[in-house]
Amino acid sequence: MDCVEYLAIFQEEEEAQAKADKIKLALEKLKEAKVKKLVVKVHMNDNSTKSLMVDERQLARDVLDNLFEKTHCDCNVDWCLYEIYPELQIERFFEDHENVVEILSDWTRDTENKVLFLEKEEKYAVFKNPQNFYLDNKGKREGKETTEKMNAKNKESLLEESFCGTSIIVPELEGALYLKEDGKKSWKRRYFLLRASGIYYVPKGKTKTSRDLACFIQFENVNIYYGIQCKMKYKAPTDYCFVLKHPQIQKESQYIKYLCCDDARTLNQWVMGIRIAKYGKTLYDNYQRAVARAGLASRWTNLGPVNTTASAQPSTGLKTGGAQPNGQIPQEAHSAGVVLQEAQRHVDTTKLPPPPPPPPALAPETPRPPPTAAKRPPMPPKRQENPGPPSGGGGGEQDFMSDLMKALQKKRGNMA
Repeated sequence: MDCVEYLAIFQEEEEAQAKADKIKLALEKLKEAKVKKLVVKVHMNDNSTKSLMVDERQLARDVLDNLFEKTHCDCNVDWCLYEIYPELQIERFFEDHENVVEILSDWTRDTENKVLFLEKEEKYAVFKNPQNFYLDNKGKREGKETTEKMNAKNKESLLEESFCGTSIIVPELEGALYLKEDGKKSWKRRYFLLRASGIYYVPKGKTKTSRDLACFIQFENVNIYYGIQCKMKYKAPTDYCFVLKHPQIQKESQYIKYLCCDDARTLNQWVMGIRIAKYGKTLYDNYQRAVARAGLASRWTNLGPVNTTASAQPSTGLKTGGAQPNGQIPQEAHSAGVVLQEAQRHVDTTKLPPPPPPPPALAPETPRPPPTAAKRPPMPPKRQENPGPPSGGGGGEQDFMSDLMKALQKKRGNMA
């Protein structure tokens, strides 16, 4: 194969590759154009709003990270996107793994629903104090004071046992709740039990054995909501209500299930238990990512201007106190000043190579040049009125010219 054929083949391959790249780019642009996008108005705590462009590839966690950058808040794990239905008077968290565009696509065109950006400590309360959800219902011997006080090591062990095994352990919840009758404002008291597959109840005249239980609802196609002012709207026995409904139901419907608890503690236990049963390990993964995000933001904040003196404290935007209530891993946090002091101590104690030996002492009669004097270029020689013949190697150029002139004159004489 000669060079011409090789060059032709090379050019053909280049053209084919360029054509393939153009087709790939066109397909990517076409795919990007087909991505569904929505402009979402997010309401803040100060009654202001922020508009965000959200596409169908973004999860609630991505939108939260975007809001963290825009609002410069402390990024702790309690921040959430919160969905409110004014017409149905219900509200809930957006789980961090949920697709925001899919959720908002279920809203009607004329909806009054809102998305809020706020802090809710109930979002990941089970991971901060798991004993309040896993030990609170295991007999009377586990008193309230016992369950509320647990050291970090035992909490970690309880979480590992509940979320890191071969299967997720759902809190053992059972008790009497009030159920709203379909299409009515009357409530009946029934005995309910929480299981991994759904909520069950004990039919009238039956026992709590598994064979006698009747399935009330399963979690596959429903979301869990908090009820708002159910006592006023639906004549509920208390205002501590939770609601189960399909996400596409946006109006009053007989398929919406309302349950009422005796107190706020019981309400939070049932809502969290249902979330654990529905989402399983995903809920724990969401929490770990939120902790990692909060820890990263905390480290960046701590690297701000600090006074490293022993009595000074670093100035950060984070809340003071233990790290665990803000969602941090339960361990002692070091301030930025302490970290810098430890780093400086490490540098001071690191073994360095020995310094070079000092230069030999100069003789007394030798003048010592000033150390700071910079070298200056030599001054040009003064022009003399009657310069003498050059000395040394300086007359080499003139001797050459003289010999050249003599040679030319001799050549002209020979030619004549």
